[in-house]
Amino acid sequence: AVDVSGSIQADEFAFQRQAYAEAVSHPQVIDIMTSGFEGAVAIALMEWGGPDSMHPIVAWTLIDSAAAAEGFAAAVVAAPRRAIGWNSISNAIAFCQEWMRGNGFDGFRRVIDVSGDAGQRGGMPLPLARQLAVSDGIVINALALHYRGGNLGGPGGMALVDFYRSSVIGGPGAFALAVEREDEFVDALIRKLILEIAWVRP
Repeated sequence: AVDVSGSIQADEFAFQRQAYAEAVSHPQVIDIMTSGFEGAVAIALMEWGGPDSMHPIVAWTLIDSAAAAEGFAAAVVAAPRRAIGWNSISNAIAFCQEWMRGNGFDGFRRVIDVSGDAGQRGGMPLPLARQLAVSDGIVINALALHYRGGNLGGPGGMALVDFYRSSVIGGPGAFALAVEREDEFVDALIRKLILEIAWVRP
């Protein structure tokens, strides 16, 4: 669940899309996605902005080979930008919860990834969205993009990663990572994907 709200400029958007494509198609990530007792994971990508701007970008895809991962990565880069508005994390979580229900896969573990550069703004109450997802057995993890502001999370100038840890993430082993510099973004995505797919607490 990727933040492309009004705070994300065109160059940042292109960089972000490319970073997700590189992470998904990285050899270490492919290895962890295609190992284990299932030998595959199902992934999808959506982008969010304001409460009424929730958009599937790449549909649910079974990743069971390097070719499948590379195809997914190419689709991420090629898709047009659609989301507008401002930072409804809660509606993004609710959208993903519903999207998982009809995705055609019977996964033994379900995870919503939330990445963003600011806190909650608009939509359903965030505590409710988190509670409904976690009660449904979904884990919510987060990636806080500090290099784009980072002190926009909550009252009193709370750092974004602290806001995500206190108000967004949830479920067994849930975690939030901070990205302090733009050149750390791809490495952080790779680390995050490996940690959550391998189900290892950071």
